[in-house]
Amino acid sequence: MQDKLVTLIGGGGFLGRYVAQQLLQQGARVRIAQRDPRAAEFLRPLGGLGQTQFVAVDIAKPDSLARALQGSDAVVNLVGILSGDFQAIQVDGARNVAAAAAATGASALVHVSAIGADPASASNYGRTKGEGEAAVRAAFPVATILRPSIVFGREDQFVNRFAGLIARAPAVPVLRTATRFQPVYVADVASAVCASLADPAAFGGKIFELGGPDILSMGALIRWIAQAIGRHPAIIELPDSIGGLIAMMGFLPGAPITQDQWRMLQSDNVVAPSAEGLGAFGIMPTPLASVAPSWLVRYRRHGRFSSDVTG
Repeated sequence: MQDKLVTLIGGGGFLGRYVAQQLLQQGARVRIAQRDPRAAEFLRPLGGLGQTQFVAVDIAKPDSLARALQGSDAVVNLVGILSGDFQAIQVDGARNVAAAAAATGASALVHVSAIGADPASASNYGRTKGEGEAAVRAAFPVATILRPSIVFGREDQFVNRFAGLIARAPAVPVLRTATRFQPVYVADVASAVCASLADPAAFGGKIFELGGPDILSMGALIRWIAQAIGRHPAIIELPDSIGGLIAMMGFLPGAPITQDQWRMLQSDNVVAPSAEGLGAFGIMPTPLASVAPSWLVRYRRHGRFSSDVTG
């Protein structure tokens, strides 16, 4: 990737910052493209002088993308939402990015999707992720599509959200406790992105599902987080009849939940047995337990000064 210009659409986000860091270490020039590029200025010190560029872009506007992607050797689309206008962002926006990448002559495109992407999905999120993949493939046939499970890391909004709730609440209600996840470390996903960019001949035109080494039910994950931070709240496993009503109201104590997210929870979020995964890139998946305690420590009762070795 030495001296290659890689444009990261949404590069200042959770996953984007890890992709940017790895690309900069590999000698690539990185262009961060997002609605407000000023929010990504924290990335500038990670590269050498002139190695990092920042540009405003709106994926709903093809002209905006044409300017942002000009001269790019490779493009990564990291944009996705959990609520809002799924069609505009995850289908039309994905199509616009792929079309602009093809028009600019980029040799590689990586599109970050999600496990559960399926045009026939009952959830709008899963359906538009699936339709977005098809739109990307139509505009840029050799795009690499990556479908991660729940991505965890120091800045995530999943493990940290539950840790914060557990730290302050005497009781934690849990929806769909049997639904299974395969949490994948953000740095491993970033490594897969960079490997795809470096060798489009090997990885282009393929779909990869990315999961970590452990498969955990929602209930088991909540209990693991509680143990990791040394907290012992009552775990209340809510039946689906109540969970459905909560989703209709749009709010679970400690976190909002939409009806679409409730529909997503009806299915496991794990790598399909037949799918290629991190192993195809030569990446050994990182266990949650090997890295998460280093940042979850802030949720312990006395932080790093806790006398409790478990939290």
